[in-house]
Amino acid sequence: MLKAERVDYILKRLQELYPDPPIPLDHTDAYTLLVAVLLSAQCTDERVNQVTPALFEMADNPADMAEIDVETIRSVIRPCGLSPQKSKAISVLSRMLLDEHDGEVPRDMEALERLPGVGHKTASVVMAQSFGVPSFPVDTHIHRLAQRWGLTSGKSVVQTERDLKRLFPEESWNDLHLQIIYYGREHCTARGCDGRVCEICRTCYPNRKHPKKTRKA
Repeated sequence: MLKAERVDYILKRLQELYPDPPIPLDHTDAYTLLVAVLLSAQCTDERVNQVTPALFEMADNPADMAEIDVETIRSVIRPCGLSPQKSKAISVLSRMLLDEHDGEVPRDMEALERLPGVGHKTASVVMAQSFGVPSFPVDTHIHRLAQRWGLTSGKSVVQTERDLKRLFPEESWNDLHLQIIYYGREHCTARGCDGRVCEICRTCYPNRKHPKKTRKA
């Protein structure tokens, strides 16, 4: 397959498999999504969804969260890991939203990335999933699969994001990044597929003889 043929096939196949991909992190608005995505760093979505109900019962908005001391936040989110850093970030960003954005999550990448604990990927997720702005957040699944499917060299997540945005139409980005994540979890897993096992890998590279080595993000 030529690259253009792979892109067309991948887009169509993932749309068939996941026509309406759900957002994996439970949330009710942009603020609760922002906090959930922050908590998901080096943690599974399942664990985050187990932890956030208790956190959001205490505070599901910046004003209420800013009134809770950091240690209390930390005690609730401890199962997500990195709790000292994450609890401080949640507390400080909540105050920043109150002081600088009238208590609202800004619909702006640069403003989001200035919040503590919010990197480019987290900001991209919020832009895509809360505001519908075309974005292509790249997580470990997407970084791995894009290499296996010959869509990027995988030198960095920045490069992977740039390559995928160039290859796929902008209107597909917000669904596609979720579709790739689900496919990576269910079919093209880190250990279950080496670039020669899952349907898409076999279709894109039917003659691949050796495992595809992927660069880590």
